[in-house]
Amino acid sequence: MDWESIYQSRVTTADEAIRSVRSGDRLFLTGNCSVPRRILDALVRYAPEVDDVEICQALTVGGSEYVAPELAGHLRVNSLFISKNVREAIQQGRGDFTPVLLSEFPLLFKKKVLPVDVALVHLSPPDAEGYCTYGVESGLTITAAESAKRIIAEINPNMPSMHGDTAVHVSQLDQIIPVDYPLAELSMSVDGSIECVEQIAIHVAGLIPDGACLQVGIGAIPNAILKYLDDKRDLGIHSELFSDGVIDLVERGVINGARKGIHPGKITSGFMIGTHRLYHWAHDNPRIELQRTEYVNNPFTIAQNPRTVAINSAVEVDLTGQVCADSIGPKFYSGVGGQLDFIYGAGLSEGGFPIIALPSCTNLQDGSC
Repeated sequence: MDWESIYQSRVTTADEAIRSVRSGDRLFLTGNCSVPRRILDALVRYAPEVDDVEICQALTVGGSEYVAPELAGHLRVNSLFISKNVREAIQQGRGDFTPVLLSEFPLLFKKKVLPVDVALVHLSPPDAEGYCTYGVESGLTITAAESAKRIIAEINPNMPSMHGDTAVHVSQLDQIIPVDYPLAELSMSVDGSIECVEQIAIHVAGLIPDGACLQVGIGAIPNAILKYLDDKRDLGIHSELFSDGVIDLVERGVINGARKGIHPGKITSGFMIGTHRLYHWAHDNPRIELQRTEYVNNPFTIAQNPRTVAINSAVEVDLTGQVCADSIGPKFYSGVGGQLDFIYGAGLSEGGFPIIALPSCTNLQDGSC
């Protein structure tokens, strides 16, 4: 059959598709701003009919209905990076946390450490040859989906079509749910309650040389630094993620990737987190290449770009110099993520170095430190 016939033969509803999930299955859930909401809603409705279904994920932007206390015994999240919507469930013992370097995240599925029965994904519409892309969340999803026994896919005209290693043919999809809704947004804007963010950003920007290849981690401080790089030349991006902050620098020619060692001229990343402005700008943009996270975050890949500067934040640093970025006291807060991947990779890069940027005190509710 031609691809259009294959596509039509696999179209169904979310409620019908989710009934292929069986008790004891392990699901992979596409995360970040790409959570397939219609499929997830259907899973929550279906949950009382199954037991011991595990949901493996990284950060997800959206509601917490699937970790509600009343679904205990039916659905249980195993988050490899803790996001706000599942944090309480994990801290209360109703969900699990598996700490892992982001460079090794996809390999847990590929090597069957966590065998996947069903991957729940969110794709851009097919092109003229029948190829969709994994859109704004490609890096963490591609290998996990390829490792799954079955793939259930939402296909959404609002999902940007991306360049890079992110294509999947409709013939590889077992069930297809056409949807049409805006993607979730997560702004990386500066938190006004942290008065010193601007001062930190100005100081760190002064450390970045012309020709640097940047990794900008998640959070307000790393992204605030981008506002103060207008006087730099020939910056590049090789990062696990990027957000709206790069757009103006690309348009002004500050970020052009001219001195990158690999993928010159390209923004190389695993996924994007941002606003609809970013999604519109990234759609079919040949300057952006999304790649698998096990490639992007491999320290030896990172090190091939000279002058790599990895910019990340932290929760605290103790008096011996130990950096904590994933927990607060005895409570898990986020996860290992890609920080260590890029600290190591930047250290190996010729002329490169890592930066940990954070306020020197914690703002209390009354505004004092």
